Formats: sequence, C-alpha cells, structure tokens
Amino acid sequence: MHSQTCTGAVIAGMDYATLKALKPSEFTEAADGYRSVSSMADHAYASAESQITTRLRGGLKGKAVEAAVEQLLLLAQNFHYTQVECGLAATSLNALAASLTTAKSKLDAALSDAEAANFSVAADGSVSYPPAGEEKDGKLPDGGTVSGSAKGKPSGNVIDPTQDANDLSAALERQAANIHPNPNFGKAVEIANRIAQAVAEATEADAQWAPRLRKLKADDDLVVSEEDWADVQADTGQVQSGAKDYLAHIKPPPPKGSDPALNAEWWNGLSAQEREAYITLQPASVGAMNGLPAEVRDSANRTVLAETHGAYRTELNAIPKEPQPKYHYVQRGRAWMREETDEWSAWSEKHEDRKAHLKDRLNGMEAIQARFDNTGARGLPQAYLLGFDAEANHDGRVILANGNPDTADHTSIFVPGTKTTLGSIEDEAAKSDALWREAHAMVPGQTVSTITWFDYDAPRSAKPGDSGDVVPEAVHDKYAQKAAPTLREFLDGAEAAHQAARGDSAHTTLIGHSYGSTVIGDTAKYRSEYADTWADPLPVEDVIAVGSPGMQADRAGDLGFQPKHVWAMEGGGDDNFVTGGGRLVGLGDNWTIPTDESFGANKMHSDSPGHGNFWDEKEGKPSISLSNQAAVIAGLYEEVELDRKASH
Repeated sequence: MHSQTCTGAVIAGMDYATLKALKPSEFTEAADGYRSVSSMADHAYASAESQITTRLRGGLKGKAVEAAVEQLLLLAQNFHYTQVECGLAATSLNALAASLTTAKSKLDAALSDAEAANFSVAADGSVSYPPAGEEKDGKLPDGGTVSGSAKGKPSGNVIDPTQDANDLSAALERQAANIHPNPNFGKAVEIANRIAQAVAEATEADAQWAPRLRKLKADDDLVVSEEDWADVQADTGQVQSGAKDYLAHIKPPPPKGSDPALNAEWWNGLSAQEREAYITLQPASVGAMNGLPAEVRDSANRTVLAETHGAYRTELNAIPKEPQPKYHYVQRGRAWMREETDEWSAWSEKHEDRKAHLKDRLNGMEAIQARFDNTGARGLPQAYLLGFDAEANHDGRVILANGNPDTADHTSIFVPGTKTTLGSIEDEAAKSDALWREAHAMVPGQTVSTITWFDYDAPRSAKPGDSGDVVPEAVHDKYAQKAAPTLREFLDGAEAAHQAARGDSAHTTLIGHSYGSTVIGDTAKYRSEYADTWADPLPVEDVIAVGSPGMQADRAGDLGFQPKHVWAMEGGGDDNFVTGGGRLVGLGDNWTIPTDESFGANKMHSDSPGHGNFWDEKEGKPSISLSNQAAVIAGLYEEVELDRKASH
C-alpha cells in the first residue's frame, strides 16, 4: 500500500502558488477511495473468515477442507490488515484535508479582500497597493509592495498585526501604518500577513502529515507478520497524535461509566466518516463502549487484539534465550552444591517474569483467535469480540460472544469464577460454546447468542493452599463488589444495543459459575448513578447459579429476582467444598447458598461429578447439567429436570 502517492504536490512542498491552486477536495476524494477499499477488505475479511469457512465445514469433511480453511484464514488476516491500514490512510487524508481546507479558506478570504481593495498579489504572495492619500506637490503618495510575516517577525518594514496589542512588534506595525502617507499601506500589510499565515498553516499540515502518510506502507509480500501488526499499532499512535484537532471537531463521547443509552445516542449521532475516524483512531475506547452495536465493538476489538498480539509476540521474540547451563556445582566445604549460574540469575532477574506474563497473555489471545478460526466447526456461528484488553483489571478483559446478541432471540451471559485469567479463557469460552450448541439445537428457527463475560479481578484461590494462600481469596466479597458496576453497565449496554437493533427485549439468561454467581449477587444489589437497581432490576429474565458459594443474600427475592426464574445446581466431588459442609464463609448471608431450599430457587438436577464439569459433553451428547442450562437459555422451562419443586 503506497498511500503517500495520494498527497500529490503537498508533499513536494508548500508555498503561496501551491496553496492557491490547491483543491482540498482531492484529498477527501482520495480518503473516500481508501475508505472504499477498507470497507471492501472488511467484507472480504468477514466472508473469508466466517461465511465461506462455515459453508465448507458444513458441507464437506477431510484434510483437504481443513487445508483450504487454513489458507482462507491466512487470506482473512491479509484482508483485516488491509482494512485497518486503509482506514488509517483515509482518516489521515481527511485530517490533512481539514487542515488544508482551513488554510485555503483563510487564503481565499485574504485574496478576496485584496481584490476588493484593488490590490494585486504576486506569485510569491507579496501584496502591491496603488497610490493613495493626500496629494503633496500635486502628487499622490506612492504605492508599494509588502511581504507578509506569519510569525510576528519583521520582513522588511512589515510586522504581523495579529500579535497581542502589548507586543512591541505589533505596536511598531500600527505606528508605521498610522504615519505612512498612503492609507493602503496598513491594509496591504494586514492582507500580506494573512496570506503568509495561511501558507504557514498549510506548510505545517504538510510537514505534519507527509511523513505519517509515507509510513503507511505495507511490506511487499503476501504475509502479514507479527511485526506488521505491531507496526500498525505504532502507525495508529502517530495518526492519533496528529489528528487531535480533527477529532476535536467531532462531538466527544459521554464520560466513561455513563448510561449505555447515552453512548448509543452519541454513536447514532455521528456521520459515517466520524464513526470511521473513532474506530480507526480510538479502537480500544470504541470496543469498550457499552451500548454500541456488537458489530462495531467486534470490529474495533479485533483490531486491538491483532495489534496487541503483534506487539506482545514481537517483544517476546526479542527476549534473549535463557543462558545455558542454568545450574553449576560449587564446593561448599566438603559438599558440592547445585546453584544457579550468574548468567542465568541475571537473565532471570531481568526477563523471567516478563516472559511468563507475555506468554500468559499470548495464550489467551491465541485462544480468542482460535475461536474466530473455528467458526463453522461443529456448527458454531460467527464470534463477536465485545471486549478486549490484555492489561485491564489484573488478569485482562475478554468478552466473547457466539452469534450476534443484538439480533438474537435468546442470549446468555456466562460469568466465570475463581482462577480465571486471560491465559485460561479458552476453558471458559468452551463452556459458552457448549451452551450455544445445545440451546441452538433446542429452538430450530430461532437465534441464540452465548457470551463469556470476563471483565473483573477473579480470586486466584478457592481453598487453603491454592496459589500458596492460607486464606483463600474467594472467601472475600471485595472482588465481586468491584466487579458489580462493570457487569451492570455491560448488561444495560447489551439491552440498549438489542433494543436499537430489534426494538424489543431479548430473552436473557445470566449464568454465574462458582464465584461468578457471587458477582451476579453483588451486581443485583449495586445501585448505579444512572439507574436505581431496585426500581430498575437487572435486564435479565433468568438467573442460573452453578456451583455457587453464595450470592450475598438469604433469598432470591432479596436480589430483586422472581424466584421462579432463578435456577441453581450443584455437583459432586470437589464441588462439595463450596456447597457442602465446607462452605466458604462470607459469600452467602447466614451461609445460605442458592441450592438451599430456603433460598427459593429452582434446584436443577445435575450429573456433574465435580465443580468444573457442568458443561461436559460425552460423544457429542450433552450432560444433564448442560441440557438443563440450555433449556433455560432457550426458554423451555418445562424441559428442565428438577431435583425438587421449589415452593415460592
């Protein structure tokens, strides 16, 4: 991609003659061209990654099919890269055009005033004025020529009159104009300075954007490497820094944490070009904005994911290899002791923790990409990345949906529990995959979306000894309390986006596994600044607590939920740690958990042998635990197998 070819004479240099002949519309037209290419690449990206691969996997099997899918996915990455880089080029050209349009307007206004005053402007921008004033010895004061100054510095006997009134140079200029016998002199000076200022502003825009546009150039090969994506991240930063004035003319978004409905209203009020500018220059902000359409957030977050993965992989590859050997033997008295070598210790101190951090984050990012690549496998629909930040919270942020929740008939949001990290997100997302397959099969002709929501600091330990903790972190409610505002805003945003897309409310099920159910309990009690939780309960129809250590309430009704729409299940084995005699202290009022009869929930039958097996599939068939959850998601309550009938 050679976007610098669009800048024409501007990159060759800027002077009065160039600015006078300049047509800023040529740059906006070039931007439109790049925008069109970006849009086509976006459609091709979606087609190659999702639509074609889904059809291939749906109708054919075998190594040849998977080989073809692999090549399509590589092609999809090329289209994605093209989409992002062309978007940057389009936004850069629009920002350049905006600056040049302002400068050109100033020049045109100055030239119009010169023409009205019967002045002439030379090819170098100097202004000539005719004789005028009081005759002396039968002759009018002579005319002359002045050259303008854009920075308040003398040019001949001309000084910029736009400086502050107390500035000496401005005072000298006014004095010169007042005592000059030709009244045209002062007016000519003013016009000449305005011309010089316009040329200076255009020159500044040229100098600012020319190198940025030149840098938007892809390698001459067919492979989009990690370094290419890392370079895109750098390109975006460069364009961001240069486009501050351009973005300042666009209505800013509401403050973070605002009502998601206001976010949607702001987005809907932007033009297509303004939306593109925000997605291009602020993808992380747009991707995290609750209330925006899923397709918009997905597009922005995929860019953040690709750029972050490229930057992290490039950094990891740059870390020197571990020195070998790691140990050597030294004699201490009569004994030989094994110790780390000095070289390895120095390497470890500088690189070991960072390497482990990068690998953990990369594992999570690659799991997300693998889900994109698996579209069509076992019938899975297109995935939507509704939130991503490798460094958010303590362990990252991932909000990943199967299917578009904005248009789905049935939606579930799954909140994972203790020990979840970005690096372990594959296991949690697999649970949502299983829920989608089973719920989708139950309601032919209807659409289902299942979302994995991980946007909080999950406790790292559930029992003594986990991660070296004597007192497990999961006995504390502080993690759930901190997560509550974030989950509430996401739920409200999902509701706003669905209302905007379909004009109705989705049938939504909120599922919490383990400590995730505690997060749901605190979210139900949270009172936001824009919604009174008790007057405006969570925008969900059903709540499922799976392997719950407690939801910070004695009864389901205490959380604002209708007990007949609250469901709970427990498993065997290690699940008894949180649901049996060894209940975690502090997560349920009076040690109450959702499967207790007094809580008032529907206790679902479960065949899970342990705390993490509620989503098991055996030979393609769902477990009873999975099938029961899917029936609630699908709204087929009569198909849920209960352990007992709860009295409400």
